[in-house]
Amino acid sequence: MSRITTPFTRASTAAEVLAGVDLTGRRAVVTGGASGIGVETVRALAAAGAEVTLAVRNTAAGERVAAEITASTGNQSLYVAPLELADRESVRAFGTNWRGPLHILVNNAGVMAEPLTRTPEGWEHQFATNHLGHFGLALALHPALAAAGNARIVAVSSSAHHRSGIDFEDIHFERRPYDAWIAYGQSKTANALFAVEAAKRWAPDGIVTNSLMPGGIMTALQRHVDFENDPALKAAVEGFEWKTPEQGAATSALLAGSPLVDGITGRYFEDNNEAERSVVPGVSGVAAHALDPEAATRLWELSEVLLAE
Repeated sequence: MSRITTPFTRASTAAEVLAGVDLTGRRAVVTGGASGIGVETVRALAAAGAEVTLAVRNTAAGERVAAEITASTGNQSLYVAPLELADRESVRAFGTNWRGPLHILVNNAGVMAEPLTRTPEGWEHQFATNHLGHFGLALALHPALAAAGNARIVAVSSSAHHRSGIDFEDIHFERRPYDAWIAYGQSKTANALFAVEAAKRWAPDGIVTNSLMPGGIMTALQRHVDFENDPALKAAVEGFEWKTPEQGAATSALLAGSPLVDGITGRYFEDNNEAERSVVPGVSGVAAHALDPEAATRLWELSEVLLAE
């Protein structure tokens, strides 16, 4: 299986990877489309002619972003719908309210390295939001994705997946000490494993699924990260070359809309190309545990059980 490469690089922007691409007639959902790289993902898809729904917690912010993108692209087909990923009823309602086919689902929203928080079910909040919410959303929208015939799902993971595989014995930190970064890393591994299993299960429906590392971008995602008062973190980012939001959204846009990756599924990308295996663990490349087919199947089955309870 040869590695997928494109003419685009770490420096490419979302607008550049979709330049000249016509997505007229295709319908997209972008979770977290009102902030960070979500805004630029929506903008690139809208500029290419897609109908885009911003699935967001703050619908007022979503409406402001949608209006701004309509003004900058001329695309009138931008919509906003409420979605709280950590709330099973909100996720189900989004799926129930969706009408017609869906061609592109970008699972972009997320939380990072937050203090220990639990959902009413007792689930660790990062895992519940980043993985279980998006997993439930994909299940709820599966009929619409299958109806499209050639749909794409994009799962935004992170190089933080190197920090942790899935601890199937204690996913929700009920017995082990809570570590915000380990929890985040576990949830990002889950995003990659979702893509691996969805690629296998939903191939007969014409659905392709890939995951990606967007790169380091300073957005509201880092609101729980104290770079100044954490010496290890401060040292880790010393001299780091941050991406702009436009660059950070590029790989999402590529996987969502570019013909260069038609038919590609179950892969992990970074910097607009398929990632190599663990080039610099924790920084670049993809860890073997994030592509493990046995872990992917086990996680899928466990996730189904959790959401059915």
